[in-house]
Amino acid sequence: MTYLNSIEIGAAGQKTLPKEAYCSPEIFEREQTQIFEQTWLCVCRAAEIAEAGSYRLRQIGAESLIIVRDSDSRVHAHFNVCRHRGTRLCLAESGTLARTIQCPYHAWTYDLDGRLVGVPDEKQLREFCREDYRLRSAETYEWEGFVWIHLAEGPLPFPQHINTLQGKFAAWNLPQLSSLGSRVYDVAANWKLIVQNYSECYHCSVIHPALVKFTPPKSGGNDLVAGPFLGGFMDVTQPGGSLTSSGRACGIPLGPLSPTEMQRVYYYVIFPNMLLSLHHDYAMVHTLWPISVDRTRVECEWLFHPKTEKNAQFDPTEGIEFWDKTNREDWHVCQLTQLGVSSSRYQPGPYSDREAMVAAFDRHYLATMSTNQK
Repeated sequence: MTYLNSIEIGAAGQKTLPKEAYCSPEIFEREQTQIFEQTWLCVCRAAEIAEAGSYRLRQIGAESLIIVRDSDSRVHAHFNVCRHRGTRLCLAESGTLARTIQCPYHAWTYDLDGRLVGVPDEKQLREFCREDYRLRSAETYEWEGFVWIHLAEGPLPFPQHINTLQGKFAAWNLPQLSSLGSRVYDVAANWKLIVQNYSECYHCSVIHPALVKFTPPKSGGNDLVAGPFLGGFMDVTQPGGSLTSSGRACGIPLGPLSPTEMQRVYYYVIFPNMLLSLHHDYAMVHTLWPISVDRTRVECEWLFHPKTEKNAQFDPTEGIEFWDKTNREDWHVCQLTQLGVSSSRYQPGPYSDREAMVAAFDRHYLATMSTNQK
């Protein structure tokens, strides 16, 4: 596997995106239809809906989806719309459904797999057939312990979509990990600014003094340098150490990692809404949910080896608190950037070669917007 440092890849004189990309409500609406409704999205961890009837809602642009597991352990993503008069079916963000989904308006009732199974006064409906009125559903797939959905009809099958990443993260045992911490952030910035910030460490010496104590900001290399999947690794300087408040590991190694992998942290953007950070002792996952052109909900979760929680040798909060602080430093500068690009005097500026992955993200974003244009 070949890794190239960002400086070796370079930004080829590329400039930042124009103001409209960050500030135009029209472009934001186009992103919802041309990106978020046209590609596979990570919506939750499979463990969140492990039992039959367990569900969570996911708002994607104007669409509300019920992500639920049925009695045969299959995952469905139903549009949260009754087939009778369009009433929203579920309101609570998460929970457990007994065996059915019932509309709160006229009590039309659906099985967890979306089949219409109950209609009051059904004989009063003329030429009516239940089979014609099952819930509308999106495509779903479980991969690496996460649930993915695609809103469009007839999408590229997920295994083909993710083909270049198959097996890449196997050594970290992501499906078996336990969540020991989570945070939800309301960031007053465009979603792309958050991805771009994640994709470079040009800013780290200025913004993250605690981070650069443990990982050199110019270190590492990238093995995915074009397309929907981008990223690579950075070095951890302390032998056996990690990115924690103490610099020590805060959990049992996640899996059969090589000595080289034990001294690295891997950062990957899985376009458009997943940021995956792999340490040897924990994984951190961000999912991004654009709310408006200048506001993004960021959900962050920390995953550990299942035996870490009861092992007195480790303190998971050291990793959680370290990245919670670092995250907030990042959100602050993203919000400052949002304010700046909103100015009438903002003009695209040149990327440093150290921002090669940001330039690569921009290229894929622009290509996707162009390709999916209706």
